[in-house]
Amino acid sequence: MEKHVLSPNFTIEDIHKLREHNYEMTKHMTDEERMDYYNKAGRAVQRKLEKMKAL
Repeated sequence: MEKHVLSPNFTIEDIHKLREHNYEMTKHMTDEERMDYYNKAGRAVQRKLEKMKAL
């Protein structure tokens, strides 16, 4: 599944598309796979934020 491109004016429709994309990505995952998926993404964001703070 391709990643949705957000509009520059981020609308409620973008939120709906993101939620649909996320559902499609995780609907056949086990609970453990889903937790790993979310934790991996969360750690990546946390690393980005820490790098931004360091600058």
